[in-house]
Amino acid sequence: MFTIGCHLSSSNGYLAMAKEAVSIGANTFQFFTRNPRGGAAKAIDVNDVNAFLVFCKEHGIEKILAHAPYTLNACSADPSIRDFAKRTMIDDLERLEYTPGSYYNFHPGSHVKQGLEVGITYIVEMLNEVLKDNLHTTVLLETMAGKGSEVGRNFEEIKIIIDRTELGCNLGVCLDTCHIWEAGYDIVHDLDGVLEKFDTVVGLERLKAIHLNDSKNPMGASKDRHECIGKGFIGLEAITKIINHPSLRNIPFYLETPQTVAGYKEEIELLRSLYIE
Repeated sequence: MFTIGCHLSSSNGYLAMAKEAVSIGANTFQFFTRNPRGGAAKAIDVNDVNAFLVFCKEHGIEKILAHAPYTLNACSADPSIRDFAKRTMIDDLERLEYTPGSYYNFHPGSHVKQGLEVGITYIVEMLNEVLKDNLHTTVLLETMAGKGSEVGRNFEEIKIIIDRTELGCNLGVCLDTCHIWEAGYDIVHDLDGVLEKFDTVVGLERLKAIHLNDSKNPMGASKDRHECIGKGFIGLEAITKIINHPSLRNIPFYLETPQTVAGYKEEIELLRSLYIE
């Protein structure tokens, strides 16, 4: 089954997001757990969540993806920012227990001139404090484009974090097509080779979600500039191969293209027409 969705606003609650997703032809969606720039999250409305769970069962919505705020930086040089990251993730994961089986995606962070080893050490320290045995959410490390001092710019860095985390069994990966393209992985001309590399380094069983985006920049630019589907340097032909690849076709795809909801509807219709059932 082709599972495709996009990023939706969480301001009106879970049920409203699910209904909006269905209205544009999606069968999953991504949302920010709170303002993407940080701050407190809205209180959980239990009645809304219960109605949402019923609606999802009726309409085949599975594996929603919660996205941590962009300000969550687990490897900042500032202890207060690292503490915010830890407290935010703890709170987010507690809230996601209302929707068990979901995914929670976060950017590993930027080490800000401290060096990669220090950055990874801080990230692992946070995950070791946050992850619990009874967690019903899979936490996903997102592959990054490599701008500045980002951690996660290659598969090896992601693997190190997973291996050093005590409860690494609760971790997976969200692969962003724009990010890995701009990080230097040639998914246009050598998709098989890139996926073989991922499997060798990380393991395809860890790949739980895909951010499906085109890129405004050529391969290796390391700038993280998303583009609408088929309008960037990755292109529609390569994206068609991605959604139909045997190793990827059953993984949920989430659009993060610079679109309105109406634009997402058009992209979802286009991608469904290109997916081989």
